[in-house]
Amino acid sequence: MRSALLWMARNERLARTIPQMRFAKRAVRRFMPGERVEDAFAAAERLRDERIGVLFTRLGENLESLDEAQAVTQHYGTVVDKDAERAHVAGPIEVSVKPTQLGLDQDPQTCLANCHELARRCATTGTWFWLDMEGSDYTERTLDLAQALMAEHDNVGIAIQACLKRSAADVARLLQSEPAIRLVKGAYDEPARIAYRDTGAVDANFLGLALLVAEAAGRGEARLALGTHDIELIEQIRTLAAARDVPPARLEVHMLYGIREQELRRLRDAGHPAFSLVAYGEAWYRWYMRRLAERPANVIFALRQLMP
Repeated sequence: MRSALLWMARNERLARTIPQMRFAKRAVRRFMPGERVEDAFAAAERLRDERIGVLFTRLGENLESLDEAQAVTQHYGTVVDKDAERAHVAGPIEVSVKPTQLGLDQDPQTCLANCHELARRCATTGTWFWLDMEGSDYTERTLDLAQALMAEHDNVGIAIQACLKRSAADVARLLQSEPAIRLVKGAYDEPARIAYRDTGAVDANFLGLALLVAEAAGRGEARLALGTHDIELIEQIRTLAAARDVPPARLEVHMLYGIREQELRRLRDAGHPAFSLVAYGEAWYRWYMRRLAERPANVIFALRQLMP
């Protein structure tokens, strides 16, 4: 099923037709409050009132022009400035962006300049700029971007995918610069020569990477976010991290909006910084199909939307 859903995510014809279907618009609301940034802000206020931190991501990838990339850069700058006017006890909204939204396909130097601009804008309001990880074709370039940014800014983070066999070396490379790392399992269909295809192997790699970064976080030398809804895996990491004297405050949990919210609150109450990733925008189809591919329960929920 996972392979079929990821194939659907790449299919151009389906990407044009499915988003127009009413049931699909209903189903996607499981994962996003709406397409407009105003919807995202409304959700953010509710979450922050519950002491849940918020990350914004405007959906879209592989933009076709530098003009589009500039528009995305300006959009996030406006979001950061607008949020600064709404100071909240739960902290400012952080932003998480795919490099191909900022011009990586067209001109890496322009992409880097856009990233610097957003890192600076975020720094002025005391918030963070995160680089999302895309397919493996972009891994090395995204790491290069992150390291260039981290050399000049102390508010930049990067997502690392546990499904990739290279990730242990990538984490070791990043740990040289006191990084912020959001560890995720990975939602792209990668070949076996570079990726773990077995769920157990992905989980084992996630666990090992998490403990490696957690030890650095416990020393104040890294920021670690567990970007997963796998509660059993989170509990394993919590137990082993505590045995290594890593305090809960150094072990963040990031979950998608609308998913396992009760568990996120429980982890918040246990002392872990808890964040909800709030997605918005019209270009949700590919992102949504990858979310369905991550967990069979998500497919069951989507099928229920077919019912009247």
